[in-house]
Amino acid sequence: MAEAGNRETLTTDVLIVGAGPSGLAAAIRLKQRHPDIAVTVVEKAAEIGGHILSGAVMDPVGLDALIPDWRLKGAPVGPNVTEDTYHFLTRTGDFAFPHALVPPQMRTADGIIVSLGDLVRWLGEQAAELGVDIFPMTAAVDVLRSGDGPVRGIITGDLGRDAQGNPKPGFAEGIALEAKYTLIAEGARGSLAKGLIADFDLTRNASPQKYGLGIKEVWELPADRHEEGRVDHYLGFPLDNATGGGGFAYHAQDRKLYLGLVVHLDYADPTLSPFDEFQRFKTHKSIARLLEGATRISYGARAITAGGWQAIPDLAFAGGALIGCAAGFMNAPRLKAIHNAILSGIGAADAVGEAVAAGRQHDRIDDLAHHVLSTGIEKELRGVRNLKPLWSRFGTLAGAFLGGFDMWCQTVLRFSPFGTQTWSTPDAGKLKLRKDVAPRQYDRPDGKTTFDRTSSVFLANLAHDEDQPVHLRLADPAVPVRDNLPLYGEPAPLYCPAGVYEMAEEGGAPVFRIHAANCVHCKTCDIKDPAGNITWVPPEGGSGPNYNGM
Repeated sequence: MAEAGNRETLTTDVLIVGAGPSGLAAAIRLKQRHPDIAVTVVEKAAEIGGHILSGAVMDPVGLDALIPDWRLKGAPVGPNVTEDTYHFLTRTGDFAFPHALVPPQMRTADGIIVSLGDLVRWLGEQAAELGVDIFPMTAAVDVLRSGDGPVRGIITGDLGRDAQGNPKPGFAEGIALEAKYTLIAEGARGSLAKGLIADFDLTRNASPQKYGLGIKEVWELPADRHEEGRVDHYLGFPLDNATGGGGFAYHAQDRKLYLGLVVHLDYADPTLSPFDEFQRFKTHKSIARLLEGATRISYGARAITAGGWQAIPDLAFAGGALIGCAAGFMNAPRLKAIHNAILSGIGAADAVGEAVAAGRQHDRIDDLAHHVLSTGIEKELRGVRNLKPLWSRFGTLAGAFLGGFDMWCQTVLRFSPFGTQTWSTPDAGKLKLRKDVAPRQYDRPDGKTTFDRTSSVFLANLAHDEDQPVHLRLADPAVPVRDNLPLYGEPAPLYCPAGVYEMAEEGGAPVFRIHAANCVHCKTCDIKDPAGNITWVPPEGGSGPNYNGM
């Protein structure tokens, strides 16, 4: 938390941090309802959509509420879902669940396969046409706040500092952006949201957020293997019963396949590598047959929220609010969050718009959470609230069965036999000690279907000036070797899907290295480090991946 000091200061009515679906939905809704309110959006990516990654099958209910004629306006969406099947994989088997047994809460009527990055770019165009000021390449690194006072805006990151923090030629100091209200729409585990949640104690009535790491590739398939509109979700292989998560394969338009694996970050084995589990997933016969003769086009990774209803923090704080995945509205059983992100932006915009119109500023909008949750988010997330905690507690087989039973009870009997399950341990606290597990061994990639991190990260189109301050900060540089290595085998090189962290040797002694230029901004290290020693902060604006079609 900081003051503007001598920085240049600009003012606006409503400031939104993050040009994702929730942030742009809030900006559009504000301008639709209150054309005279000045709305500003800042985005750390080089261009709108550059850091956006999602599966994605979208429930259109959010877009319907925001822009009812979005189809006529030419929103860039893919095909309607024609078939949606849930599978359980063994090492060699593939068992499809009968559609009639899938709880209604896990189905998506009128689902659409989309590239969320493309959709967000279009939403940015719609917002700009309404008069929203959008500034890409602008990283929000701190909030404007005096002591325990309200949030009054943000401070943007400096441009042109070297690795030691000294100004280089062309240095430009970040500016202060003041606003009557500031909406934080950074996505899962955003740096500002993390600080605000702690400073305002927004999780005092919530369980710790749970997360998953989603790894995704885009492939171009041969025509005879592409079934436009087909959607498949997978439980089981390659993950063991104690490790939550699952895979997906979405047949998008133009012979594209969106292929991915989500690994829940409450896994216990410190030798597990989500990246390598994804490579194993592609060796299953049901997936490998799709990829024969196919071409890999893109790669990316991103942490997602998975805690659901019990993990939603208080949304409002003095001077602003959390929206979208910064708050955590993912429906984990459906693996869908886009519609709820948009709906949260709509609800927050309505509350903030009313407050600004009434002449208010910098206060806590007490009814903001009601505006957000009454959009349909509360009803949806309450209905699936127990699946993730049951899954975490009992494992995939028993947890999925109990979760399905719970959802059917709520559908048929209108009550849950499990009440509301809660938890108290964050994901990082679930790791076992290295001595208590048998180390996992992963096969070398074949370069055709399975790949290494280096060749994968190349497809993320990273842009990162290495001569800038490292944005992955260690509270104590000695912890990785002194503590994590003997206790856990230092799991950072394994849980990171981008090759950022390395355990090396110098002079016969282990050393911990950070290759910050490889970072795809997934935030896994900030979540899973067992010592809580790593803090992810934004690098210079424009740094990181430049995803295309993700």
